[in-house]
Amino acid sequence: MACHIDTGRHDTLPRMEQRVVGHSGLRVSELGLGTMTWGRDTDALDAADQLRDFVDAGGTLVDTAASYGGGDAERVLGSLLDGQVDRAELVLCTKAGLVRTRDGARADTSRRSLLDGLDASLARLGTDHVDLFLVHTPDSSTPPAEVADTLQQVVASGRARYVGLSNHPAWASSYLAGALARTQAPVTALQLEYSLVQRGVEHEALPAARALGQGVLAWSPLGRGVLTGKYRGAVPSDSRAASPHLGAFVSQYLDARATGVVEAVATAAAGLGREPLEVALAWLLARAGVASAIVGARTPGQLQASLAALDLVLPAELYDALDDVSAPEGGYPERWDGAPPL
Repeated sequence: MACHIDTGRHDTLPRMEQRVVGHSGLRVSELGLGTMTWGRDTDALDAADQLRDFVDAGGTLVDTAASYGGGDAERVLGSLLDGQVDRAELVLCTKAGLVRTRDGARADTSRRSLLDGLDASLARLGTDHVDLFLVHTPDSSTPPAEVADTLQQVVASGRARYVGLSNHPAWASSYLAGALARTQAPVTALQLEYSLVQRGVEHEALPAARALGQGVLAWSPLGRGVLTGKYRGAVPSDSRAASPHLGAFVSQYLDARATGVVEAVATAAAGLGREPLEVALAWLLARAGVASAIVGARTPGQLQASLAALDLVLPAELYDALDDVSAPEGGYPERWDGAPPL
């Protein structure tokens, strides 16, 4: 059996709440550990420190994907499961359906792509199953019925205990939920980007998830890093926004609207004597339907900063103020009030 290495720091950290994912029996920690940078910006030693600190704080959900670092993130995680952390302590989530070709990344959720991707992930992780398997991205060229059949096969074969979707619009998650409702592979989880600077999921995706009993795993809960406040005034040279492979990923949240939200979060944090990222995480974790917020720390120090947010409950008036200042723009038809035309 793998040994559990104690860092000696867990007594200083708040313990994580375990939450049920939707209407399933799957339980995950309120914070999830993202691994997108592992094997690329985060080396194996820092990854090991992150994983041990995360488990010591009561963390269970570890999120990865076949496409992260061309498989390197899963390789690093697999090496840590082999002797450093007990596999049974974790809820492993991986994703397939986003493949890289000579011409760049493209969606491919065909039966062949999903099953081959999952089998390769299991080999890299050194396990015979994952706890949660997600279709990474929508693919307009694959019939939804084929995706549904494949997800049933994944569960029936024992490769995954639960299945779900990532980055899918409400109509797609609703269709697949209907197709799989009476099978052994219902759509249990939706992984969606959700933060104070990205609340588009509130239009349709979140209401649909709640109605269908699906739990939400929020990725990029810190708005791709901008809600830490690190970009107030300038872009640090060692930040994601300054990196060649993640600069465009971050830059869309450096506009005037997002900056206004960041300033409101920073003001709230100063009033509470806390850090901006703690306020941002506390706001998100209080949202209905959110089972876990997945933090993608590049360094152990960044993860420690997120773990420090676990004991923060925002005062109601502050929660409402942040809700107002970050409210997403309305849209038709999901926010039509039914008023007849004049």
